[in-house]
Amino acid sequence: MEKLKELFNDLGISKVKLAKYLGVSRQMVYNYLEFDNINKWPKEKKILLFKLLDVDDVDDETINNLKLNTEYLEKVEERLLSNTNKTGSKELIDIKGLNKKESTLLSDFIFLLKEKIIEENNEENYYIIEYLYHLLQSVDNIPEYKYLLGYISKSTGFTKPNEFVFNEDKQFMFEGIIHSAFTLFSSGGASKSKVIVSRDRFIHEIEERNEEKLSRTQQLNTVKIQALRELGYNEINASNAAEVFEKIAEIQSRSV
Repeated sequence: MEKLKELFNDLGISKVKLAKYLGVSRQMVYNYLEFDNINKWPKEKKILLFKLLDVDDVDDETINNLKLNTEYLEKVEERLLSNTNKTGSKELIDIKGLNKKESTLLSDFIFLLKEKIIEENNEENYYIIEYLYHLLQSVDNIPEYKYLLGYISKSTGFTKPNEFVFNEDKQFMFEGIIHSAFTLFSSGGASKSKVIVSRDRFIHEIEERNEEKLSRTQQLNTVKIQALRELGYNEINASNAAEVFEKIAEIQSRSV
């Protein structure tokens, strides 16, 4: 089975992709791969695997004789996607307009999120996914989050360490700094007193940003109420929205 695991790695078949192809959970794939013999797999899943790899068995000799050329890789990918469409669950969202690469990534992502949600430690996984959702919401405004995602992908072996898809100079600097921080944390060498001071600054900055956001929201509400009053409206609706927003801009310009 170790040879089979190596083959999956060479073919770029992740546990998520294999789980979708076989129509089982990711955890079940881990269980299958722990067996010492392919004959311990459920018969229908073993047949699916043989079809995927176009083999009669997955013993060491068979795997060693496989020619992992471009044509073979493409055929495996075609069979992988073909059966995934048959065994996979109904899409939760519309993927029209996405190319093959994008739709596959989105489908794999949704499948993995679902797997995390239904695992036994549901509450902790829920918050992991919620925080990831918050990160994705914020990534356009805070570029460091993109660099952090790149660092994680590299440190876990999914991306080559010298591959830069964002701003190379900034990403390079960020990865060096964040690696030092992770190393310091893992080694337990950080001074608790210094960390407390740093975290207090972190909390203070968050509170300041929240206060600024609240102040801007209150100011905007005040201006909106004034604009409605001057125009003689009680609320913003589809018919008066353009006029109200224009009046809001005018009121804001008066204080400049």
